[in-house]
Amino acid sequence: MIESLSRRVASVSHLSVTWRDAVDILVVAVLVYSLLRLIRGTRAVQMVFGIVTAFAIYEIAVFARLTAVRTVLQAVIFYLPLAVIVLFAQELRRALAAFGRNPLFAWFSGYHAEETISEIVLAATSLSARRVGALIVFERREGLKTYIENGVPVDSAVSYDLLVTIFTPGTALHDGAVIIAGERVAAAACLLPLSLREGLRLGTRHRAAMGITEETDALAVVVSEERGAISVARDGDLIEDLDGKALRDLLLREFSRAA
Repeated sequence: MIESLSRRVASVSHLSVTWRDAVDILVVAVLVYSLLRLIRGTRAVQMVFGIVTAFAIYEIAVFARLTAVRTVLQAVIFYLPLAVIVLFAQELRRALAAFGRNPLFAWFSGYHAEETISEIVLAATSLSARRVGALIVFERREGLKTYIENGVPVDSAVSYDLLVTIFTPGTALHDGAVIIAGERVAAAACLLPLSLREGLRLGTRHRAAMGITEETDALAVVVSEERGAISVARDGDLIEDLDGKALRDLLLREFSRAA
């Protein structure tokens, strides 16, 4: 036994770690960390725990020689890659989009960002005071062409008058979302995907805001029709009850981060 242990120690002592091994480990660590950040707070977390549990039970079945359990789990694990693609389709789309982003392009220049934000904050606070519902979505590095095309083309400069007019009840475009691409209002009355997160007691506008920010890196400003409260959806999370100053500060931070 001592001789066997000494052989193992000798084999380990001959191992050499090169810079390639360090880079390899670092890349894997970054990928795992990015994946964990991507699925944090989503239903994918529970699915990952379920998959890990299935593998753990399989290893226990192999060790304990539980033939029936092992056979069943072998069949399940065989189809697991296909199930992962189906179950994690949304997360995989977000991951591929994140890897494909080009960080060298800015969203807006600082001057136009402040001007655009001022118009949006003014419109949002005005609509909030009148308890008029609104949903304004900002396109960032991930394109929103699919959602722009299902709305009504506008292609106009961002202005307080335009936004207030669009969301005035009774007008043709007040339902749906306004999408801002670059420095212009690209389209109005756009239909967005609704968040499927369980336990949400929110209206359609808020679910749509969370849904579009779950699937893309977009930012969404929501004005509640019932309470007049202003919220911002980012990365699938909702920041609620913002006043004009807090909304302006948050948007400026997001613009500066994207630049």
